[in-house]
Amino acid sequence: MYVMKCVLAVCAAMLFAVQIALAVDTPVTTDAPDLTAVRAKIKAKDFKSALADLSGMVDRGVQHADVYNLLGFSLRKTGDYAKALTFYKKALDFDANHKGAHEYLGELYVETGRLPQAREHLAILEKLCPKGCEELEDLAKAIADATPKTN
Repeated sequence: MYVMKCVLAVCAAMLFAVQIALAVDTPVTTDAPDLTAVRAKIKAKDFKSALADLSGMVDRGVQHADVYNLLGFSLRKTGDYAKALTFYKKALDFDANHKGAHEYLGELYVETGRLPQAREHLAILEKLCPKGCEELEDLAKAIADATPKTN
């Protein structure tokens, strides 16, 4: 009887170990993926195809600020501001100094009429780019274009 209990205990332990091994999720990687094809699709304004590629990367376990930022950009360009906001924030969670995410999140705020929040990201870009940068210039222009002119 003792031997039978030991055999059952060993079998149960092995079964548990196999279940744990099979339950392992897709491995996560924070390595920068090749985004050349995605960027080309975005440049061609093929946002739906870019979204499919980027979503596939995330599904395969890619966790990278550039991926989340481009997901946010593509979603914003298709009009899904709520999801875009989520991915811009996720990009900034991975890299708080991601200039592209600050620019694009600021532009989302401009497009949704939230200029004070857009200016917050402009201020961050001013600190990140004391000598200027494209992201700073683009967001400053978007804010200026959206700001009511006074005589």
